[in-house]
Amino acid sequence: MTTPVISAKGMTRRFGNFVAVDAVDLHVAPGEVFGLLGANGAGKTTSIRMLCGLLPASSGDLQVAGVDINRHPRRARARIGYMAQRFSLYTELSVRENLELQAGLYALSRTQGRERIAWALDHLHLAKAEGQMAGNLPLGYRQRLSLAAALLHQPQVLFLDEPTSGVDPLARQRFWELIYDFAAAGMGVLVTTHYMDEARFCDRLALMHRGRIVIEGRFEEVAAHPLPTPLIELHTSEPRRALAALLAIPQVIEAIPKVGGVKVRLREGCDPVECTTQAVAALRGAGIDCSGGGGVAADLEDLFVSIMEGDES
Repeated sequence: MTTPVISAKGMTRRFGNFVAVDAVDLHVAPGEVFGLLGANGAGKTTSIRMLCGLLPASSGDLQVAGVDINRHPRRARARIGYMAQRFSLYTELSVRENLELQAGLYALSRTQGRERIAWALDHLHLAKAEGQMAGNLPLGYRQRLSLAAALLHQPQVLFLDEPTSGVDPLARQRFWELIYDFAAAGMGVLVTTHYMDEARFCDRLALMHRGRIVIEGRFEEVAAHPLPTPLIELHTSEPRRALAALLAIPQVIEAIPKVGGVKVRLREGCDPVECTTQAVAALRGAGIDCSGGGGVAADLEDLFVSIMEGDES
């Protein structure tokens, strides 16, 4: 069995009486992209900061790149690349100047620094912008510059905290292509995100809620997790008008308008076939066009919403 490059057992962080991360276990193999998904405040960033040695764990065993992060955080940091959620480089320096500064902080020799900066400018497509001030760069370029800085010292492990937050879809796609390239070279990657559609890009993923991992596995395994609240979909050309009529049905928890219809979440234990018949009759009785419907498979966002609601009930 391959030795994980990231291993956490019972990872916990308390702030007074508040438990931000609660006995989390996770492992990431070399060359694996592991996604930590969850809403803002779920504990994702706190987890990454502990694994990077930037925040001491209250308890737990944390091993990163073969180093005990609790006992030797500085030694571990030399083997870690970390890209923070917020842009943390110097806006008043150019792209090249930022990279030269980072090379110095990583104690690279002049030759190593020149070689790694040339590599970063080429592989992260920053060569045309190397003379521009970082503060004037578009967000997508800033993200690539942050990634370049995190990779200069050729780390074994890469931590990415919400790396695609706020960037356009094309920039997100290109960023994930870069992540795949580094994983293919053997680097272990842990990435946090609140974009549920990015789950498909990960080799394995975990859903985090209130400081705990509630589901973990490959995308297909997580997506196949049974949903306690059934879903149906109704076809109508008037989805907005349909909402009030549907929400008046006792078995309906939520109605979500979409192009050409409405997705309806039912209470636990409801029969989707019977509820579809009832909903179609209710819409037609209200004078709203409805051509029928039926049960529909849940997506990852449906699953996550259901988990959060179950935890709060």
